[in-house]
Amino acid sequence: MADASEDAKDIEKLYEYGERLNEAKDKSQNVEDYKGIIDAAKGSIKAKQLTAQLIPRFFKFFPDLSDAAVDSHLDLCEEEELGVRVQAIRGLPLFCKDTPEYVSKIVDILAQLLTAEENVERDAVHKALLSLLRQDVKASLTGLFKHIMTVDDPNTDENLREKVLNFIRDKVFPLKAELLKPQEQMERHITNLIKKSLEDVTGAEFKMFMDFLKSLTLFGEKAPPERVQELIEIIEGQADLDAQFNVSDGDHIDRLISCLYMALPFFVRGASNSKFLNYLNKHIIPVFDELPEERKLDLLKNLAESSPYSAPQDSRQILPSVVQLLKKYMPRRKTGEETNFTYVECLLYTFHHLASKAPNATNSLCGYKIVTGQPSDRLGEDFSEYYKDFTERMTHVEELARATMKKLTQGMAEHNKAMAAAKTDEAKDNIKTQKQNTTTGLRTCNNILAMTQPLHSKSPSFIGDKRINLSWKEATKPSVPSTATAAGGKRPASTTNGPSNAGTKKGRGAGGLQNQLVNRALEGLSHGGRSGMRGRGRGWGGRGRGRGHW
Repeated sequence: MADASEDAKDIEKLYEYGERLNEAKDKSQNVEDYKGIIDAAKGSIKAKQLTAQLIPRFFKFFPDLSDAAVDSHLDLCEEEELGVRVQAIRGLPLFCKDTPEYVSKIVDILAQLLTAEENVERDAVHKALLSLLRQDVKASLTGLFKHIMTVDDPNTDENLREKVLNFIRDKVFPLKAELLKPQEQMERHITNLIKKSLEDVTGAEFKMFMDFLKSLTLFGEKAPPERVQELIEIIEGQADLDAQFNVSDGDHIDRLISCLYMALPFFVRGASNSKFLNYLNKHIIPVFDELPEERKLDLLKNLAESSPYSAPQDSRQILPSVVQLLKKYMPRRKTGEETNFTYVECLLYTFHHLASKAPNATNSLCGYKIVTGQPSDRLGEDFSEYYKDFTERMTHVEELARATMKKLTQGMAEHNKAMAAAKTDEAKDNIKTQKQNTTTGLRTCNNILAMTQPLHSKSPSFIGDKRINLSWKEATKPSVPSTATAAGGKRPASTTNGPSNAGTKKGRGAGGLQNQLVNRALEGLSHGGRSGMRGRGRGWGGRGRGRGHW
């Protein structure tokens, strides 16, 4: 009873302090009342809850007691009693209402409280942070991002960093239209904060940030070319294009391929792909054979999709490497190795688009006789053996493609029969997947024939427009993971699958297509996006490898 009586007296005193402060015209004269409120933070649970309301309410009137007031309030934020903690958290934004210089400090405190386990407590933290973001978005964003830019801090709390990132992704980014005002100034501010953070991100985090930047008006469809180029430079930095390449560095290969895929929409919008293409030409294509088998297909597909946007000078430089690769996968005669038709499709598409930008470069590479009037035509030299070699290779791959199409067409008829006889949904899904793969295979072979046909001329017209639709661009989302490992292989997919929403490849059917050539050819045909950028802790998750931007 005595304790209850004491508690009641403490509560009564607090109400008295609060009433006197409310009524005082010059509240700064009531120092003892405010001190009494601060001291009550050590009292009973009810006293602490009331104190958590009163300390921030009168905070601005007692600057000399600011440190003691904030310290006492922070103690309340760490109380064992959940109700006290929640009340204290709700009061934190009030410290900044009339003293905006405290925004950064309070945001920093709230960010650390994001690790709270209780839902009601975490919800209070979210609401408090959003309140401060609405009051001072610039200072609040700066305070939040401080917990992400941690590359040089060995004491980084990874759990805290993740919670802050999740808050920014789930609560801040969706409210960008409301929070980022004035728009241009604040969009530039958050862009600069993101750029500073990119020195230390996983692939999934990088994709999250890039998706957000793309959504800003600053980089929207009406953005000038220099803004689009700015995004490309961010991606180039993450791809580490200034680094010496080590073919055994799987992490760098993953980042390079994923970043190139992410850059494709910006090439379409006019940004330069020169740095990527020159890096591929200098460092990657010469060691293509040594790349992990499952990454070769992704690289060739990215190269193919980049090629329409290459500059004439870059096209001329990279064409010799592409022709060499093309010859490797278009042998003159049977070699005992099965032809990878998707590789051939990628390389032929790349060849056409590069050659359309620098047509006379093919004279000395393929024995063509294209006249532009420039010394680089080299018409006085005899390259006829190259022409003979190149056309023989194309004739051989055309024969293989036609034979494969015949097998695929027969296989499609078998699939249709099997579908009619299928009893279970599982069997139907399996057959549907086989039919999708067969359709993609037919598109691949058709594309190869469409692209080799004009190349038999001694002065061909190269396909530099959009008439060829790459086979995988029409592929539907796969429903069965692939068991293939040869051409395109089995690639890890994650929930943040970097370049595409469809992270797994289609499986190839086991029934109907018994021909080894067809089965082998199908292994690389279906491409539901590229391999994802890996999560924290492995692969591109090591963090610290990308280059920061400022």
